[in-house]
Amino acid sequence: MKIESVEAINLAFEYPPDERFRYGGGICTHRLTTLIHVHTDSGLTGIGSIYTHPALAYLIVRDQLAPLLQGEDPTEIESLWEKMYGLTLWYGRKGVAMTTLGGIDTALWDLRGKIEGKPVWQLLGGERQTCPAYASGLLWRDPEELAEEAAGYIEQGYRRVKMRLARGEAYDTGAVRAVRQAIGENNDIMVDASMRYKPELAKRMGKFFEEQQVFWYEEPFAPNNIDAYANLRQQINVPIAGGENEFGLQGFREMIRAGALDIVQPDTSRCGGISETWKVARMAQRNGLGVATHSWSDAVAIVANAHVVSAIPNGITVEIDQMTNPFIEELLVEPLQIQGGQLQLSRVPGLGIELNMSVVDRYRILDPLNIPDGVYSDMMFGKENFPEPFTYHEIDN
Repeated sequence: MKIESVEAINLAFEYPPDERFRYGGGICTHRLTTLIHVHTDSGLTGIGSIYTHPALAYLIVRDQLAPLLQGEDPTEIESLWEKMYGLTLWYGRKGVAMTTLGGIDTALWDLRGKIEGKPVWQLLGGERQTCPAYASGLLWRDPEELAEEAAGYIEQGYRRVKMRLARGEAYDTGAVRAVRQAIGENNDIMVDASMRYKPELAKRMGKFFEEQQVFWYEEPFAPNNIDAYANLRQQINVPIAGGENEFGLQGFREMIRAGALDIVQPDTSRCGGISETWKVARMAQRNGLGVATHSWSDAVAIVANAHVVSAIPNGITVEIDQMTNPFIEELLVEPLQIQGGQLQLSRVPGLGIELNMSVVDRYRILDPLNIPDGVYSDMMFGKENFPEPFTYHEIDN
C-alpha cells in the first residue's frame, strides 16, 4: 500500500449575530479548522485535523508535504514524521509547520488502525474504551449567566467545567464564586487565565482559587515565560496547567524540566499529531504529571486527543467545546457520545469516525488561500478585526 495523495481542506463557519460570544479577543464571529485526508492506492483514507493559520497550512501540504509523501508506505509513521520534520525544520520546529505535519501524522495513525483492524487507543496499548470529558465554555458573561450555564453542563452529565477569566480581578473572583455555588462542591471548576496575569496578580489569584477548590489553573502566563510558571508553582497549592500554545516534545521538555507545570495540555491538532502528543504524555508520566489535552477546533481533534488520554495511565480528561461549533456538533456521521461525563470511544479500527461530507462541503472555503475576514476565536483576519490593547483592572489593596 502506498500514499497516493494528501489533501488539506479548510473550513469556516460564520456565527449568526445572536450567537456570537465575547471573550478575551473581542467578539467571536467565526470558527475554522483544517481537515487532512491521506489517500492511499488501496482506497483507504486516513483522517486528521489541524488548528492553525489555514492558508499557511494548505500551502505547506500542497507544496511540500504532499509531494514528499507520495508513493511512501503509510504504515511507516515514525520515519515519515522525521522526514516531514526534517523538510520543514528550517522554517518550522514549532508553530504552523509542526501543527501541519501533525495533522498528517494523526491521519497516518487512523490509517494504521484501519490496516491492522484496531482502534488507535488499542494500538497505543490502552484498555479503556471511554475517556473522561469536561465542558469547556463559560466565557465572558455576567456571573449570573455563567452560573446558569455551568449548572446546565452538570445537568447534562458533566462533572467538570472550565471557565475563561482575565477580564478584571473583581469580575474573575465574582465569576468563580458564582459558578462554584451553582455546581456545588462535588463537581470541578477549571479556570483559564488566557495568559493575561502578571506574577503578583497570578499569585494572589492562585490563593483565591485554592479557597474555591479550583481543579486546575490554566495558562496564567504566555508559554515562553517559563520562569514565571515555575516560580508560581512553588507559591500556590493549585495545580498549574498549560501547553495548548506549546509545540512538540522539545517545547514540553523545556517546561517539564523547569518544573513549570502539574498538568500538561498538548493537542494532537497543534503540537505534532498523535505521535508527538503520545511522547509528551509519556514524558509527563515519567515525571509524575497529569495529561489533559486541549481541543478547540473540531470533533476529529477531540477524538484523536481522547485516544491518547484514554490509553495513558496519567490521562485526566479531554476538552469538549460548548460554544455551538458545527465542526464539533455536525462534522461526524456518528456525533460524539458523552455519557456520565465520559466520551465514548469506538472499537471501529483507526479513530473510529466517519466524516459527514455534506457538512464538509457546506463549510469548505472555496479559495483555501483567501480566509474571510472575521474574529476566529484564536485568530483574526482583516485589520479591522485585530484586537485592541487590553487592560486588566486589578483590585486596589
